[in-house]
Amino acid sequence: MSKKYEAALALIEKGKTYSVAEAVELVKKTNTVKFDGSVSISFNLGIDARQADQQLRGTLVLPHGNGKTKKILAITSSKVAEATEAGADYVGGKELLQKIQSENWFDFDGVTFSEEDTVLTLSTCCRKYDKANSGNQRLGELGRMGKILGPKGLMPNPKTGTVTPNIGAAVKEIKNGKIEYRTDKEGNMHIMLGKVSFSNEDLAENVQTVIDTVIRVKPAAQKGTYIKKAVLHSVMGPAIHLAI
Repeated sequence: MSKKYEAALALIEKGKTYSVAEAVELVKKTNTVKFDGSVSISFNLGIDARQADQQLRGTLVLPHGNGKTKKILAITSSKVAEATEAGADYVGGKELLQKIQSENWFDFDGVTFSEEDTVLTLSTCCRKYDKANSGNQRLGELGRMGKILGPKGLMPNPKTGTVTPNIGAAVKEIKNGKIEYRTDKEGNMHIMLGKVSFSNEDLAENVQTVIDTVIRVKPAAQKGTYIKKAVLHSVMGPAIHLAI
């Protein structure tokens, strides 16, 4: 344990939970790095993540973004102008999917698919495509791309609004602070929600937005204590327990 970390840890009262405003002030004081470090919130939820109806996955929009500039890949053949105007960094169809597959190219942070183009663009980069069975095939082709994009957290999903007929709106939302959240197999969830350089007010509003969202999406089947633990922390900084 470094001296900086020890000094930061000493500022946090053991066993105490802090309000959002108090935690935000402390997370800045306990920052241990010289660069503009990220600030994240982590939850341990009392859910049974083995049950599909208790797994959490969705999106939320941080009022002040998270300080990360995202490069967006938009897969579309019919709405190139719309995606480009919305601010997508890369726009195209099968040629970009093939580039991902053949060159292991991942110079982007998010992917959106134009819903009406999904079957066409995905089928061109994979082997078998049967127009007569396009509905099922569509899911199959998406699944194949999932093996590549999924492990990197880049697989588009209708539930998160990244497979959509409104690709321009989807790009703008991501650029303006829309992020994805999901629980892991242990019921934990980690969300980067800002930078140490954010004002206290902006950081606190982002924190409260995340907390409110997690409470709102509580699974109906969940029993017992829902939020077992929630902590705010900077990169390489100690955890500050939140009173929720």
